[in-house]
Amino acid sequence: MIRLIRLIVAIACILLGAIVGALNTQPVLLDFGIASVRASLGLSVLVALLLGVLVGGTILAVGVVAPLRRRLRRAENAARATRMEHRDMDGLSNG
Repeated sequence: MIRLIRLIVAIACILLGAIVGALNTQPVLLDFGIASVRASLGLSVLVALLLGVLVGGTILAVGVVAPLRRRLRRAENAARATRMEHRDMDGLSNG
């Protein structure tokens, strides 16, 4: 069910992008200081949105996901060490 929803959302985004690109065909000149690029307005908007998503996703991954993964790894190691201690204590009391 989740895969179907993701597929529908992906197709909707692709269609929306195609519509934006088709409706905004005006030429624009992007000047980066050292180079200039001619492109359509629709393409420029889509590239800017894509770059924003990539930068935002990277910041989210570095700022939120990575610390949570480190915290999870520490918790798993602590749980593993506790289980080993209990197993060792059980072995000593039974032996």
